[in-house]
Amino acid sequence: MFQTLARFLGRGRHDPSQLAFQLDAPATTADELLEKLRALGLRRITTVRLTRNRAVMVSYRGHELRVHEAYLRAGEQVLRAIVVFVEGRTRAERRAAQRVILAHDVPAAPRRPATRERTAPQDLHLANRLREEHRRLNATHFGGKLREVPIRVSRRMRSRLGHYTAATAAGDPPEIAISRSHIRRHGWDEVLHTLLHEMVHQWQDESGHVIDHGRVFRAKAREVGIEASARRLVCAPEPRIARSA
Repeated sequence: MFQTLARFLGRGRHDPSQLAFQLDAPATTADELLEKLRALGLRRITTVRLTRNRAVMVSYRGHELRVHEAYLRAGEQVLRAIVVFVEGRTRAERRAAQRVILAHDVPAAPRRPATRERTAPQDLHLANRLREEHRRLNATHFGGKLREVPIRVSRRMRSRLGHYTAATAAGDPPEIAISRSHIRRHGWDEVLHTLLHEMVHQWQDESGHVIDHGRVFRAKAREVGIEASARRLVCAPEPRIARSA
């Protein structure tokens, strides 16, 4: 059975002769941490493995102890609590140890940025057509000055018709996404209106303006001949208001 303390003290049994070990110096490896814990009375464990699990701080099974790497620099009180969590004789001892362990500051792991959706293979012909239309509209309304950007057909978008996303700090390029549902329901004329709407946002981005639906956006929208409102009614099998961001 795998005993686990989830990011979820105290008597620790120890050999006094081992306390000469330099407990004040932080461990830098799993083996050094094991040596510290054994100096504080850990007996049943022979291997320590460091983890980066966001939820589980300390766990053990058999002779292996898994410890979040943030505990390498933990003080003696916290290390004693880990020993008690493993070796404690009573439930009360173990609960007290849990409280001490979880009180140790563990920095939150950075969340991985969400992966952008990719155009489904069966929608690539739509994305190719949108890219061609982007070139045409760019030449007609922006003097060909807008950059070519990836254009994605999204099957996830339900409440929005389209969206322009600026380049990210993680290195993702700017892109325009158009809802596949929008293409299927509303026809190509409406789709081109949406594409041009997102190209105005692209123009804002590339011109150093804030990407919004404010005065600058409305003026440019009128110039290229589209409705300036972010909300518009489109013909659909059932009347509904769709939003283009």
